[in-house]
Amino acid sequence: MRNIGLVVVILGILMTLFTGINLVTKEKVLDMGSVEISKEEETPVYWSPIAGLVLIGVGSLLIGINRKK
Repeated sequence: MRNIGLVVVILGILMTLFTGINLVTKEKVLDMGSVEISKEEETPVYWSPIAGLVLIGVGSLLIGINRKK
Protein backbone atom coordinates (compact mmCIF):
# COMPACT_ATOMS: atom_id res chain seq x y z
CA MET A 1 0.00 0.00 0.00
CA ARG A 2 2.93 2.30 0.76
CA ASN A 3 4.36 1.86 -2.76
CA ILE A 4 1.03 2.74 -4.35
CA GLY A 5 0.81 5.80 -2.11
CA LEU A 6 4.27 6.95 -3.17
CA VAL A 7 3.40 6.55 -6.86
CA VAL A 8 0.17 8.51 -6.39
CA VAL A 9 2.01 11.32 -4.55
CA ILE A 10 4.67 11.56 -7.27
CA LEU A 11 1.97 11.58 -9.97
CA GLY A 12 0.14 14.33 -8.06
CA ILE A 13 3.31 16.44 -7.83
CA LEU A 14 3.89 16.07 -11.57
CA MET A 15 0.26 16.96 -12.35
CA THR A 16 0.54 20.05 -10.16
CA LEU A 17 3.75 21.23 -11.82
CA PHE A 18 2.79 20.37 -15.41
CA THR A 19 -0.82 21.31 -16.12
CA GLY A 20 -1.02 19.88 -19.61
CA ILE A 21 0.58 17.95 -22.45
CA ASN A 22 0.41 18.02 -26.24
CA LEU A 23 -0.46 14.77 -27.96
CA VAL A 24 0.83 14.55 -31.54
CA THR A 25 -1.18 12.38 -33.90
CA LYS A 26 -0.22 11.50 -37.46
CA GLU A 27 -2.99 11.18 -40.02
CA LYS A 28 -2.79 9.98 -43.63
CA VAL A 29 -4.26 12.53 -46.00
CA LEU A 30 -3.39 10.90 -49.33
CA ASP A 31 -1.96 7.51 -50.25
CA MET A 32 -1.40 6.88 -53.98
CA GLY A 33 1.08 4.06 -54.49
CA SER A 34 4.53 5.31 -53.62
CA VAL A 35 3.29 8.83 -52.82
CA GLU A 36 2.03 9.30 -49.28
CA ILE A 37 1.00 12.60 -47.72
CA SER A 38 0.34 12.80 -44.03
CA LYS A 39 -0.15 15.58 -41.52
CA GLU A 40 0.74 15.88 -37.87
CA GLU A 41 -1.86 17.38 -35.60
CA GLU A 42 -1.22 18.53 -32.03
CA THR A 43 -4.03 18.00 -29.55
CA PRO A 44 -3.56 19.74 -26.20
CA VAL A 45 -4.76 17.97 -23.04
CA TYR A 46 -5.13 20.17 -19.96
CA TRP A 47 -6.11 19.44 -16.36
CA SER A 48 -6.54 21.53 -13.25
CA PRO A 49 -3.70 21.71 -10.71
CA ILE A 50 -6.35 20.93 -8.10
CA ALA A 51 -6.45 17.37 -9.45
CA GLY A 52 -2.75 17.06 -8.62
CA LEU A 53 -3.36 18.35 -5.09
CA VAL A 54 -6.14 15.82 -4.62
CA LEU A 55 -3.80 13.02 -5.73
CA ILE A 56 -1.16 14.24 -3.28
CA GLY A 57 -3.74 14.07 -0.49
CA VAL A 58 -4.95 10.60 -1.45
CA GLY A 59 -1.38 9.31 -1.69
CA SER A 60 -0.58 10.77 1.72
CA LEU A 61 -3.61 9.01 3.18
CA LEU A 62 -2.48 5.72 1.67
CA ILE A 63 0.97 6.15 3.17
CA GLY A 64 -0.56 7.14 6.55
CA ILE A 65 -2.87 4.12 6.62
CA ASN A 66 0.12 1.87 6.00
CA ARG A 67 2.05 3.35 8.95
CA LYS A 68 -0.82 2.72 11.41
CA LYS A 69 -0.75 -1.03 10.77
